[in-house]
Amino acid sequence: MPRGGKRSGSGRPAGSGKFGEPTRAVRWPVSLIEQIEQMQARSQESTVAEVFGSLQTSEVALPLYMVAVSAGSPSPAEDYIENQIDLNLHLIKNPAATFLVKATGDSMLGAGIHSGDVLVVDRSLEPTQNKIVIAVLNGELTVKRIRYERKQVYLMPENPAYPAIAMHEGMELQVWGVVTNVIHPV
Repeated sequence: MPRGGKRSGSGRPAGSGKFGEPTRAVRWPVSLIEQIEQMQARSQESTVAEVFGSLQTSEVALPLYMVAVSAGSPSPAEDYIENQIDLNLHLIKNPAATFLVKATGDSMLGAGIHSGDVLVVDRSLEPTQNKIVIAVLNGELTVKRIRYERKQVYLMPENPAYPAIAMHEGMELQVWGVVTNVIHPV
């Protein structure tokens, strides 16, 4: 008897599920399944797309003027474009492990992260000492600087109005990724 593959009569009949229509398998990174299930269980209006953003890997070449722009007194500008630049090459090192998320609140102002900024987050990077990370703390997303001191983990804000968060037994912490860039509108 053959093994594996599609066999006649096996599996659930098409359209017999809860919604009466065909289903499709969806693959999620194992490290994110628990958070996705928690989001679904909380029935929040947030969607996975809002958490991960819409990361596009298409190339968008923008003009790059090879002239230094003075932040002091004005200087004469050159009238030509030297090259083109694709921001994906500068902002995203590992596209398969990168997602975007929008920051809210003011706990990270000292690190240059303002409410409304778009954060570029790389899941493949190790959350080493003093890196800014996106973490899930007791089911809530947060952006903080991670600090390790004497076998203790801290999530550190960059605003003196907020206290450091020391991890204790019973607290759930998962680091989703390391913030690599901040896109800050002016």
